[in-house]
Amino acid sequence: MSAAGLCIRPMLAADVPAMASIEALAFSDPWPETSFHELLAHPFSRMATALDESGVVVGYCIMLRAADEAEIANIATAPAARRRGIGARLLDDAIAAGATEGVVALFLEVRESNTAARALYASRGFVAVGRRRGYYRHPVEDALVLRRDAAAFE
Repeated sequence: MSAAGLCIRPMLAADVPAMASIEALAFSDPWPETSFHELLAHPFSRMATALDESGVVVGYCIMLRAADEAEIANIATAPAARRRGIGARLLDDAIAAGATEGVVALFLEVRESNTAARALYASRGFVAVGRRRGYYRHPVEDALVLRRDAAAFE
């Protein structure tokens, strides 16, 4: 499977178990399934799901908006589907949505050691603007705060 055969659509309640499963495999301190359900009810959240050609959930991206700024709160790809451009497609979808919705700055946090994710974010115009010491648990690690300005949306 490649990213070319992907379908990215708004998340449905029926997607939550698959998303929670991907979350548990992707992160050492995963969100509980209830967090996904709670975000579905909020108008400030934009939750996108990536489906493969068979309709299986292989990734997701959660973006939270506040006024004219947004944050990529979570983006993950199923381990078996990684390194196929799915995360890039999800990120591009969020960036495009932000531009459409008038977002002037898009933020995210990334583990300092996650070189693959950092390279993806840099390729999309994100730059480091801060550090959150000890932000991640299991293992404890700093987070780099990245920002993409409206100029990068144009």
